[in-house]
Amino acid sequence: MNALEQSYIYGTSPLPKNAFAQPFNAYILGKPVSHSLSPLIQNTIFQRISKWTFYPKETTDVSHFQKLLDEDTCIGTSITMPNKLSFQPALSAITDEARIMGSVNTTFVRLDASGKRQYIGTNTDCVGTRDAILQKVPDAESKSRGKPALVVGAGGAARSTIYALWKWFEPSEIYVVNRLESETQTLIESFRRVAPDLRIRSLNSIEEGRAVAAPFLVIGTVPDYAPVEDGEVLCRKIVEEVLENASGRERGIVADMCYSPSVETFLYCLGVKNGWEVVSGVEIVVRVCIAQHVLWLEREPDEQGVQEALDAVLKVMGAEKV
Repeated sequence: MNALEQSYIYGTSPLPKNAFAQPFNAYILGKPVSHSLSPLIQNTIFQRISKWTFYPKETTDVSHFQKLLDEDTCIGTSITMPNKLSFQPALSAITDEARIMGSVNTTFVRLDASGKRQYIGTNTDCVGTRDAILQKVPDAESKSRGKPALVVGAGGAARSTIYALWKWFEPSEIYVVNRLESETQTLIESFRRVAPDLRIRSLNSIEEGRAVAAPFLVIGTVPDYAPVEDGEVLCRKIVEEVLENASGRERGIVADMCYSPSVETFLYCLGVKNGWEVVSGVEIVVRVCIAQHVLWLEREPDEQGVQEALDAVLKVMGAEKV
């Protein structure tokens, strides 16, 4: 069952037959949101098939959020920092994915048996990560099965990444490289409760990075800043060791969720340099938005529209095609 089919567990469609001809709205709520690529991505796709509009709303006020949800023309929202936890009490239900990942980045509307609007919170980061990888390497799921994976970072984005790996890619083990061991252990403990069979190991030295079996999937979830603190410097050296020490081993896929200030992040360039297949953060963020789009419009995306959205983002960022 895909995400759209699963969404009807929470109720029926709120869309009238002529929905695409009506001025429905969706929003992104956070602070700040001026840097967000979501309005460009969503409006590029909306404009191909509908009169819908996607608006940025800079707010941390849950009452403002509730007012938007209650508008008959609101079909859903994208939620960004710092609202991914604080807005949850306004929702009717939270999906299992969002509960396990610990945050909501998307809401959609379904109708209960009496026709009342229900506001459902979910998290599409995991779906976007999966789809971006499969778009670049269609057989990545079968190729990754039973092989290690590596995640850089241990924050909220790392949680969605580990969830995606666990649900779809079936790695034998997940290595985590992070600047703070305490943060890594908190992440490991949270997954131990919901996925006791999932093996997650913290790599804390260059020697450990050299000794482990090569991962097939490497996914970055941290900002692309030059390392300053000792933990950040060590983290980068471990990642370099893992990616560069692939002589005689199968090289897999490097995906970096970060795309700022440049699409070509340190991790992206390190993957290219060492012969890995690479997936950029722009490709991931577009697919995260598409996963939202599917829940709102209740239809699979038009791939031409997806490519137009990707091209529009790359143009704004001054980047060439990836």
